[in-house]
Amino acid sequence: QVQLVESGGGLVQAGGSLRLSCAASGGTFRNYAMGWFRQAPGKEREFVGGISWNGGSTRYADSVKGRFTISRVNAQNMVYLQMNTLRPEDTAVYYCAADRYAAQSIGVRPGSYDYWGQGTQVTVSA
Repeated sequence: QVQLVESGGGLVQAGGSLRLSCAASGGTFRNYAMGWFRQAPGKEREFVGGISWNGGSTRYADSVKGRFTISRVNAQNMVYLQMNTLRPEDTAVYYCAADRYAAQSIGVRPGSYDYWGQGTQVTVSA
């Protein structure tokens, strides 16, 4: 069983930056592909990006490509989401997730992931 805890959310003006962190404990974190998702009020949870077990592969939603960067430090059981040039439409609760059945492939559906954090709120003002 893997526990995930996100942090780093907050209120930022459009054009600003935030870095979200996801701390993992339990399980074999280093073997799992990791993903970041977000959910805005009244909308479905959507894929933001993901990273393979060793950081060798990443994948991003078109809406964040070129602005967001995912990284991980397996020795510290940490995954990060660096968000630059934020827009009001990026406002959402952000979740990290672990896919215990995939190491290299990066799923884009929430159903592909087995463990979830509680989420952290990101609000971008115009």
